[in-house]
Amino acid sequence: MIAIPRPLRLRLDRDALVANWHWLAAQSGAAACGAAVKADGYGLGARAVMHHLAAAGCRDFFVAHWSEAAGLMPLPTGVALAVLHGVGESDMVAARLLPARPVLNSIEQVARWRAAGEGRPCDVMVDTGMNRLGLRVEEALGGALDGLAIDTLMSHLASADEDREQNARQLASFRAVRDAVPARRYSLANSAGICLGGDYAFDLTRPGIALYGGIPRTEAVGHIRQVAVPESRILQVRSVPAGESVGYGAAWTAPRDSRVAVANLGYADGYLRCHVGSGGATWQGRRLPLVGRVSMDLTAFDVSEAEGLAEGDWIAIDYDLAQTSARTGLSQYELLTGLGARFARLWH
Repeated sequence: MIAIPRPLRLRLDRDALVANWHWLAAQSGAAACGAAVKADGYGLGARAVMHHLAAAGCRDFFVAHWSEAAGLMPLPTGVALAVLHGVGESDMVAARLLPARPVLNSIEQVARWRAAGEGRPCDVMVDTGMNRLGLRVEEALGGALDGLAIDTLMSHLASADEDREQNARQLASFRAVRDAVPARRYSLANSAGICLGGDYAFDLTRPGIALYGGIPRTEAVGHIRQVAVPESRILQVRSVPAGESVGYGAAWTAPRDSRVAVANLGYADGYLRCHVGSGGATWQGRRLPLVGRVSMDLTAFDVSEAEGLAEGDWIAIDYDLAQTSARTGLSQYELLTGLGARFARLWH
């Protein structure tokens, strides 16, 4: 099969990923530090992320679907995997065959697992105030979980990235469940929850976005490193005389004679139109402002000050997650998981 080079690549920093996990693990204190690798490792490649973090000492991983779990087989030695969306009626074959635990999220899932799980260990999600997935606290305290072999009893914080009273209320609710429901381990904190302090760590933390370079709270500033940098190859460099416009809708008019580079990048790749007006790129340390609208497959940059840049050169797209989120209104999660399949994922 002919290997055809792609005009888009996602440059991924293994050392930054591992350093982020080590910092989160240190903030977790005596608790084990796991890793959420759902959505294909937040878009970076779940298999590679899992192997890099397993080599660094991570032992607990989390995906959303059973199809994601199947894609990670075989697991590295000593690694445990949990499937956050539990078991629907169509999931039981996979749940029996794959070496992964379901995270049971409802009375119906608990009953399904009791009937067909053959007594195997499971995890359980209890809703302590988010009203998303999980048994209600009164269900968990009312005996619905009696007799289950629960490995990890968990809940999920709704507002840990902000200083809200809801955090303390969820913590108190989870403590009440912990005191009443036997399990091997208890887990509450996500990336932002880890930053709230040791009271939230319990036995296992479950970071996600911070592993991949996102800043969940200000406590992480200066400690979390950028992991992913999108890069695009230049398709063409054009001379645009003063007064002529670029792109759909003539949204940008050259204020002077300019050089404009057209990159193999657009909203079909997850680089959306919200970047217009603030987005840009760099080449050999030179700033390249985005000009005109973002098209489906093409985006233009003003390269008038980048002497020597030519067709075939690669530019690095400005994509610091916290800064890009602030200027576009997209969440850091959307910025990562939205990057499309046309990017080659390259670890170094």
